[in-house]
Amino acid sequence: MHSSTIRRQGRRRLMLIAAASTALLLASPTVAGAANDDPGGEAATADQLLAAEAYAFPPGNWWDSSTSDKRRAAALLRQMTLEEKVDMLHGEINNFFGFYNAPIDRLGIPALTMADGPAGTRIANPDVNGQRSTQLPSPLALAATWNAQLGEQYGDLAGSEAFDTGHNVLLSPAVDIARVAQAGRAFEAYGEDPLLSGTMGAANLRGIQSNPVVGDIKHYNVYTQETNRLAGGNAVIDERALQEIYTRPYAIGIRDGHPGSAMCAFNAVNGVQACENGELLNKILKEQLKFQGWVMSDYGATHSTVPAVLNGLDQEMPGNFRPDQQPGTCFFCGPLIDAVNAGQVPMSRIDDAVTRILRPMFALGLFDNPPVIQPLPEAEHGAEARSIAEQAMVLLKNDDGALPLTGRVGSIAVIGADADTVVQGGGSSQVKPTYTVSPLEGIQARAGSGVTVNHVAGSDPVTSAALVPGPDPIPSDFLTPATGTGNGLRAEYFLNLDFSGTPELDRTDPYAGIYGGFFLFSGFNAASPHFPAQPQSVNGNSSIRWTGSLTAPVDGSYELSIVATGSSTLYLDGAPIIQTAPSTTPQETSVDVDLTAGSVHELRAENVNDAPSATDNGPVFKLGWVPPDGVVAPQALAAADLARNAQAAVVVVRDYSSEGGDRPNLNLPNGQEEVIRQVAAANPNTVVVVTSGAGVETSSWEAGVPAILQAWYGGQEQGNAIANILFGDVNPSGKLPITVPTDEASTPVSSPEQFPGVGLDQQFSEGIFVGYRGYEEYGITPQYAFGHGLSYTSFDYSKLKTSTVKGKNGVGKQLKVDVTVRNSGSVAGRETVQVYVGPLPTREVPTAAKALAGWAQVDLQPGERKKVTVTLSAESLSFWDVDRDRWRTPSGDVPLFVGSSSDDIRLTGDLRIGRTVQQ
Repeated sequence: MHSSTIRRQGRRRLMLIAAASTALLLASPTVAGAANDDPGGEAATADQLLAAEAYAFPPGNWWDSSTSDKRRAAALLRQMTLEEKVDMLHGEINNFFGFYNAPIDRLGIPALTMADGPAGTRIANPDVNGQRSTQLPSPLALAATWNAQLGEQYGDLAGSEAFDTGHNVLLSPAVDIARVAQAGRAFEAYGEDPLLSGTMGAANLRGIQSNPVVGDIKHYNVYTQETNRLAGGNAVIDERALQEIYTRPYAIGIRDGHPGSAMCAFNAVNGVQACENGELLNKILKEQLKFQGWVMSDYGATHSTVPAVLNGLDQEMPGNFRPDQQPGTCFFCGPLIDAVNAGQVPMSRIDDAVTRILRPMFALGLFDNPPVIQPLPEAEHGAEARSIAEQAMVLLKNDDGALPLTGRVGSIAVIGADADTVVQGGGSSQVKPTYTVSPLEGIQARAGSGVTVNHVAGSDPVTSAALVPGPDPIPSDFLTPATGTGNGLRAEYFLNLDFSGTPELDRTDPYAGIYGGFFLFSGFNAASPHFPAQPQSVNGNSSIRWTGSLTAPVDGSYELSIVATGSSTLYLDGAPIIQTAPSTTPQETSVDVDLTAGSVHELRAENVNDAPSATDNGPVFKLGWVPPDGVVAPQALAAADLARNAQAAVVVVRDYSSEGGDRPNLNLPNGQEEVIRQVAAANPNTVVVVTSGAGVETSSWEAGVPAILQAWYGGQEQGNAIANILFGDVNPSGKLPITVPTDEASTPVSSPEQFPGVGLDQQFSEGIFVGYRGYEEYGITPQYAFGHGLSYTSFDYSKLKTSTVKGKNGVGKQLKVDVTVRNSGSVAGRETVQVYVGPLPTREVPTAAKALAGWAQVDLQPGERKKVTVTLSAESLSFWDVDRDRWRTPSGDVPLFVGSSSDDIRLTGDLRIGRTVQQ
């Protein structure tokens, strides 16, 4: 155990919570153990199963069961004026914190100093550690470990760093379901399955709140895409899907993690904004799920005063960047006081909201243990980040034992524009790392002095322009700037609409592309450092001109395209060939031109931000092309040449995933797929390492590639983790928490009505058939199935047995599955045994052919075998009865599937669920 972990544990004051966490680990589906068969051998009934689930963690061990802290909150509330109460119900803009609520000094109420935190603690204050903290692997990477104990360690590290950098609230975890393959924020949450998402989210919460820090479960609810998120995007969804898929992670997170706060989402659900939706906030969250903490809005997600507070919103956070709000709008400031005085909002509702904030503040230590800024144990926390990354990486493919690389490899070609950097997701989860180890650095260090490691980029660097639809940008290889030397285009950025005066910037860009607005905010931009930084100042009134020349590589017809907002013009040899009218949404316009090999043509592209986006005010522009067949960029050819002269090639590719925008497709941007094809053709020992927010399309290029490693956004130690996997120092054990489709058109949500929606409505017509459930239901074959992940060894399954045992604390009954697993290979490894059930024995409603019901992990030496026990989730054996507003478990036989992934089933059987006797 790292000394920093011991230090963190030593300072904890909440021993009851720590004890409850230990109990939970013993009950966790990630821990193997032996079953104790029910002596009677009787089938468990529906009521017994649900009772065991509900009472797995009894009252008394959590902050929200603390009667003394409840009394402290009540006593303080009695001393507060109406103005002081309302002051607690709205945040203020404070550039030193993510979200902030000012202190009330008269009463000794501390400030709520909040940090963004799904992937580590985001520090806004430049005076605190240079804003640096440990950049952890993305939450989706954490989900790929399928390890709740590791999730708790992850949360503990992030929570401790939040505390040590002046924060007492960490805005984490997000348990949004990965419904859409292109979703921009998929990397911030735990994948497509509600049981896995809720389990990992609860573990993270336990870790965070083992420190004097409040966790925040978000973004409640049905927040599945970035498109139209600020423009009134509306999820049209049925009650079963709402409960079984999207609410269930919150139910598990609240039951097993007890967050002190929750954050409601930007979007609307069934026509009502999430942050003033009484069905979501009052009826489901506070009554059904018994959530005792407070509900805060996302930044700028509050739309009203009286409807919002009466329907369950407890605290408004500012932002006011939406076009329907005036600058400085505050719904929960003076307007809330006026509403109380006018009798529109009862004082009891105000008292309830304030109490919901004060109780976790007292019980989790915010009054008694104020944060103290102190140095972080950077090396030790970095080592923890590396260990998590190693366990998260998923070996998608490994034909003919291409991996691990052996000691006989004397030279390695490392290829990738960002192979020498560490890639992470953009937006509010972005963390400034304490240090970084790139894939190139990790491979060089691990290979040692006896192995030659060379690097070339292979393609142009990736920026937020990758989120603009349409063809890839014209590669820099074929562009020459109007001034200066090298490749690319001269770029002039003006802070006006008519290209007048001296430009704000005058430099060379590799290509003509920008996606402004949110993506240019300081600290939110995840662009490659090899592309010159584009100024945030161009948001608003601006115009940009790119000039230079285009050299045609071959004879043929070239499609030149512009995708842009505002108004744009493309000139070729001085003549305008594309002109677009002002548009607030990106519009694509293209033209075909015949060019002769070697011919040089004057090129000028202009964009005027005279019709900014409805949801941000930044310019959007991309100059792309579709060249004749067979055109390969010289950078890709150089990569192939390097690979041809090496004994092994490692191609490190990336996407651009960020809050604020969904990916236009699942393709790798900027010609990286062609780089892979060229390198693989040149070197049969080619490995592709995918550093991405979620799944990418591999079907068009993987045929010639023997090995693919999904490395996610792996945190600041990603390079060492990748190297340790590639060289076999660590046996990969990660399993996909998402399904990787063959392409974006081959998913359960591929119609325009489903995504991105028609108008503002997103139709959730797939119902409960989300992720792997939908692939099975609709007969869609994925590229890589949910739960998939290879190892350097192999595992055999045998001796399937089911049993019924008493529930935790002696309440109800639980179903357990025993299976014997043997390591039939030659190296030590970890296997994740996955148990799926379905369909359920009912004709009343359709149920999934397979639904994850539990899992367990086992570590085995070569030749070793162990019995593994998996405790099944009762809700996985149930459906939501919309007539009775509750979970219902039908009686009868339920098919049982045990395997290494959702499509690699090794053993099958049946579970018998008895009929409940009505009293």
